[in-house]
Amino acid sequence: MSRAHSFIITVSNNKTEREGIDHLVANSRGFFYVDQSTRKLILEALDLPLTFVRAFDMVYIPRFAGAFVTPEVIETHVDEIILIELKVTKKFLPMSPKGFFFGATENEFKFGELLGDRFRFCFVCLHPGSISHVLLSIDELEKLIRTRRIQYQINL
Repeated sequence: MSRAHSFIITVSNNKTEREGIDHLVANSRGFFYVDQSTRKLILEALDLPLTFVRAFDMVYIPRFAGAFVTPEVIETHVDEIILIELKVTKKFLPMSPKGFFFGATENEFKFGELLGDRFRFCFVCLHPGSISHVLLSIDELEKLIRTRRIQYQINL
């Protein structure tokens, strides 16, 4: 695959993920996008290694209805925060998440196993005929996985 094509796919995937974030924030109470510095604060508050800073994209705080996640919100709701790794598609999936094809890192799975019920994959379908989102723990996801393959990402 050429570098130009790979770049175009990455830009498209980032745009789709951003649309998924925007959809959740606008349509579902308790979902918040968090930037890298806020993710670090959350990991520190949970006494977790910063190596997991890229293992989640959002947080879900069911009882919090504010507009932003601030350090004060983290401190107040630390026991309620659920860390969310987002997977988004525009594919028509009437039985979502069935039919999802996605990539996930070993780090995301390790993080989910470490956190248990405090971590969820969130599968967002943005197709106009099947708009939905589904939250799954690692255990719930493992029961649904039909096939899995390992791909090595190598830099020289």
